[in-house]
Amino acid sequence: MQIRSGLRLALVAGVLLAPALFAQDNAWSLSTLDSFANFTVKHLMVSTVHGSMGGLKGTVTYDPKDPSKDVVDATIDVNTLQTGVAKRDDQVKTDYFDVQKFPTITFKSTKVAKAGAGKLNMTGNLTIKGTTRQVVLAIDGPSAIVKDAQGRSKIGLTATTKISRKDYGIVGTALDGVAETGGIIVSDEVQIELDIELVPTSQAGIVGPAAKPK
Repeated sequence: MQIRSGLRLALVAGVLLAPALFAQDNAWSLSTLDSFANFTVKHLMVSTVHGSMGGLKGTVTYDPKDPSKDVVDATIDVNTLQTGVAKRDDQVKTDYFDVQKFPTITFKSTKVAKAGAGKLNMTGNLTIKGTTRQVVLAIDGPSAIVKDAQGRSKIGLTATTKISRKDYGIVGTALDGVAETGGIIVSDEVQIELDIELVPTSQAGIVGPAAKPK
């Protein structure tokens, strides 16, 4: 009788714990040092300015069998903005992003759906300078799992979208002044490409030298 009772208790515990264990297996974190938000804008409508931001942090629920269960909650550190010209970077961060008041950009997903083989569409709320707008990210990936030098599992993905900087209050004379040839100095449309690496949340704290091969 005691053996049977023990088996029943084990089965009940397994049923109760299975969802939690499954959720844990699907819990990933952004790899901050290996993830970047890249952007491009047109300057005077004749050249392209490239920039990037780092300091990405956040959590991801990734279910490879059911994308509708996927969830992303992430932030970007605006202080890391770089365009290759230090003076311009300082002006953009101070005058247009107001980093003292709004040091981060946030993204929270609301819906994820398949968009073909190895592709997803992720809808979510993007908040910049206290203004939130809905955007759709076209995702290529996630990739198959690989191991890094520390023995952590990694998956990668690329996500792209376009936004209007004016929608988020990123405006000013140096951006919106009229060029001699017509049109504004800096395009309103901003193209964004996110290069992301994810690591299981359970392994996110692993740092140090490369793991010894087994």
